[in-house]
Amino acid sequence: MTVRRSIAIFAIVTEQFREELKAELQEAITATQQRIDQMDFQSRRFLADLQATDLTQAMNARRQIEAEKRRHEALKQELNQQLVEADTLEMGSEFARGTIEGTVEINVGDDLMQKVTGAAMVVKDGAVVAIREA
Repeated sequence: MTVRRSIAIFAIVTEQFREELKAELQEAITATQQRIDQMDFQSRRFLADLQATDLTQAMNARRQIEAEKRRHEALKQELNQQLVEADTLEMGSEFARGTIEGTVEINVGDDLMQKVTGAAMVVKDGAVVAIREA
């Protein structure tokens, strides 16, 4: 039987990896700021129109918008912190990049937990350098 499992991806820190990571983080920061700016622009018009018809509903909407804006600001702050930390990554160390889905063959008598957990790939500058099984 074939089943799906998560495979952890680790990148070996190189100068190329560090620069790619920093570029990704900077893109995410810019996109988050653009969402905040767009939210500000759209909410001003929306709230002005709503205040003219229903002040209570406008106050509730403002609270929801402010909460969403704070969430985006927190995300931007976290991304900025990660950008600072990217410069401190030790060359040659492993950095968790995420997971992908893969399949594994399960047979009678196999240790199920060993088969579906603990799989990992190590990548250096885009090339797989190691595959680990639990």
